Amino acid sequence: MKSVRILNIDILSITERQLLEQFESGVLFTPNVDHLMNLQKDPEFYAAYRQADYVVCDSQIIHFISYLLRDPIAETIAGSDFLSSFYYYHKNNPNMKMFFLGAAEGVARTAMKIINKKVGRDIVVGAHSPSFGFEKNEDECSNIVNIINSSDANVLIVGVGSPKQEKWIVKYKDQLPGIKIFMGLGATIDFEANAIPRSPRIFRRLGLEWLHRLCMNPKKLWRRYLINDLPFFVLIFRQKLKHYKDPFAG
Repeated sequence: MKSVRILNIDILSITERQLLEQFESGVLFTPNVDHLMNLQKDPEFYAAYRQADYVVCDSQIIHFISYLLRDPIAETIAGSDFLSSFYYYHKNNPNMKMFFLGAAEGVARTAMKIINKKVGRDIVVGAHSPSFGFEKNEDECSNIVNIINSSDANVLIVGVGSPKQEKWIVKYKDQLPGIKIFMGLGATIDFEANAIPRSPRIFRRLGLEWLHRLCMNPKKLWRRYLINDLPFFVLIFRQKLKHYKDPFAG
């Protein structure tokens, strides 16, 4: 599969249809600008990304950037859109059973009920909303592993925010022998449960989903979008001039 180098990761140049047809096992991560900035300074996050089998373009901004670099990515595959495409694609596949890990108390279970009603079968067979800071509690993580292993699921959707979800998947995936597909999908569970409104489609197409989210939650997101992520464009300019250096290159 063709991939496009954006800063220090390779992003697959693949359409959603192609991904659906071939995604039978492995780990899927969906980088956006915030991911790419964290990948410049977090070695554990970088190591997790290097273990992913599928890294697809979550961001319309990154898609635009790939054209600037004259190596266009085939398509934006936002994680929030891919989940619904995935469960409709496998609507009549009884061998595909999902488990949701993430969101606030009760939200994952609400998403499970909504999706199962849409699909017309129990494609989501389990859901669990972990406590805040659960990733630092080995006992709670061990309990979560046991819950997932007893669920009969073979697809795990983790939506606890990045980089937490990617690190958790990589750390515990070998303890989940029944899971064949792992996806880190951020706020997607919240979107499916209608707990958080998605940005209007026009914002997503124009690469302005970040602006809508900022307006909806400025107190939480202003630093991420207006301070932490802005240097991304400087780094891309350096890459364009062939002056970018991977901070984790050997």
